[in-house]
Amino acid sequence: MSIAFGANIPFVEHLGFTLEQFADGNSTLHFAPRPEHLNSFAVTHGGALMTFLDVVMATAARSVLPESGVVTIEMKTSFMRPARAAAGGFLIGRGRLLHRTRSTAFTEGTVYDDAGEACAHATGTFRYVQRHLGGPQAPLSTD
Repeated sequence: MSIAFGANIPFVEHLGFTLEQFADGNSTLHFAPRPEHLNSFAVTHGGALMTFLDVVMATAARSVLPESGVVTIEMKTSFMRPARAAAGGFLIGRGRLLHRTRSTAFTEGTVYDDAGEACAHATGTFRYVQRHLGGPQAPLSTD
């Protein structure tokens, strides 16, 4: 059952990611790649996977401070195997908050194919920011 992201994220809506778990430093998302998300080998494009991992990790970071936003500071991704989802299936992304300060979150995320095999893994660092309607976002605090 999909739940709301708690923020309007047009790019995420365009890609069709759904949020399935968002609590206690953990997140689970689903991604059903469409033909336009594939590369020339007919598997999910690495850029689409990196975007998915970015969102997976960001939601894990936000899950402990849901009223905040986060912005990506750094991300490292490793691709382990082609990411395939059967027709009507989806990829699963699982994120975990490893450590946080008042302003920074350290996370990891993994994408699994429809057979349950890990396809890609990432670590990421995020800055917590306050949401301002109609204006720029600002850091919550400095360390």
